[in-house]
Amino acid sequence: MAVLSGILIDGLSYGMILFMVSVGLSVTMGLMRVINLAHGGFALLGGATAHWLTTNTDLGYYFSVILAVLATMIFAIAMEKIFYRKIYKFTELQQVLATIGITFLMIASVNFLLGSTILPIRSPEFFSSSVDLGFRTLPVHRIVVIIAGMAIALGLYILLDKTRFGIQLRAAVDNRNMASSLGINTARVYALSFALGAGLAAFGGILGAELLPIDAYYPLRYMVLFLVVVAVGGLGSIAGSFFAAIGLGIIDTAARYIVPEYGTIFFFIAMILVLLLRPQGLLGKK
Repeated sequence: MAVLSGILIDGLSYGMILFMVSVGLSVTMGLMRVINLAHGGFALLGGATAHWLTTNTDLGYYFSVILAVLATMIFAIAMEKIFYRKIYKFTELQQVLATIGITFLMIASVNFLLGSTILPIRSPEFFSSSVDLGFRTLPVHRIVVIIAGMAIALGLYILLDKTRFGIQLRAAVDNRNMASSLGINTARVYALSFALGAGLAAFGGILGAELLPIDAYYPLRYMVLFLVVVAVGGLGSIAGSFFAAIGLGIIDTAARYIVPEYGTIFFFIAMILVLLLRPQGLLGKK
């Protein structure tokens, strides 16, 4: 019972972190139709900024997290305006090469400013406390991660499916010229969508720093994990990314509990099986 509960809870919290970071990639790749391999770099920038703020200022954890996420979103808007508006018009291979180049620039910048060692984020003591569930003592941090992931999933569903902004984004993606002729500011919609994805990556990177430590090479170290979640869930599907992240998180955690010597092999076996049966992903459209 203890092992099973540990697998489920740890796998769920790990899956939520994967979801929070990768869901923005699902938005940019699935809805905005751009292959952004620099997405993990925004998680790095958010985590690095939170590290600097929590270790060099007296702002406190919560205010530092808010500032780090906002700073990452502002930086993302600038990047979108300067670079990505040109990258949108590239072919797939050109997008891959351009965004990998941006990734290396982010890595080099953080490495130069903060070094290549792990960048710890000072979280409140409250996160280190535990809650006794009877069958297991659960760290508060795990509970916070799970609640935050569910809240983000619900918020994104409402934003993209039930609001005017979501309608405008889908219209801009389907036919940008027609959307513009109807009065939709497509440039602003794209910029806000890109900033939203970057902000979610930053928040996920900060909140998940305990399980996926922040260092200068974070985007390269975890890039494949985020791409796998998006591919398994289905491009552009928020629900697909949510279920894929949870499922893969639980599978990977179970493997580490039961057969740790095999590492992440079961994570990738699950990916292969899903994509063999459904090449478009769990909830992706053909």
